[in-house]
Amino acid sequence: MSDGEAAIEAAALRLLARREYARAELRSRLVRQNEFVAEVVDTVLAGLEERGYLSDARYREAKMRSRAARGQGPMLVARDWRASGAGDDRELLAEPDWLARARQALHKRFGEQAPGDAKEWARRARFLQGRGFPADLIRKALAEEEFFADGD
Repeated sequence: MSDGEAAIEAAALRLLARREYARAELRSRLVRQNEFVAEVVDTVLAGLEERGYLSDARYREAKMRSRAARGQGPMLVARDWRASGAGDDRELLAEPDWLARARQALHKRFGEQAPGDAKEWARRARFLQGRGFPADLIRKALAEEEFFADGD
């Protein structure tokens, strides 16, 4: 291993020690910030993938856990996923139960209290929309019986 490759590997491992990275994101960061040669970076990253230090699948799982813990919906997760350069987001969006996550976000924010009127229902819908949930999931989450006050 040349001195250049050793320096690239050391920089990559320092970054990976802090958090998971998608391969494209790590490559971009090493080339842009450290001004390493792209071809050499590709060679080093291939070696890191072979040894299991770099994994797009592991990155996806870490990103999903992080976003889900913050109550974010599929649209925000997909946007961040595409921005990271980690590839196709269809598999990513098919994994979790987004309806359950929408309900969980509602319960966390508003508790068990049902919306008393249309204005409150709209407020909760806007909350979920801001969290990145699409309209169909918002309607399903708010259509549950437990979210409607008695007599409505």
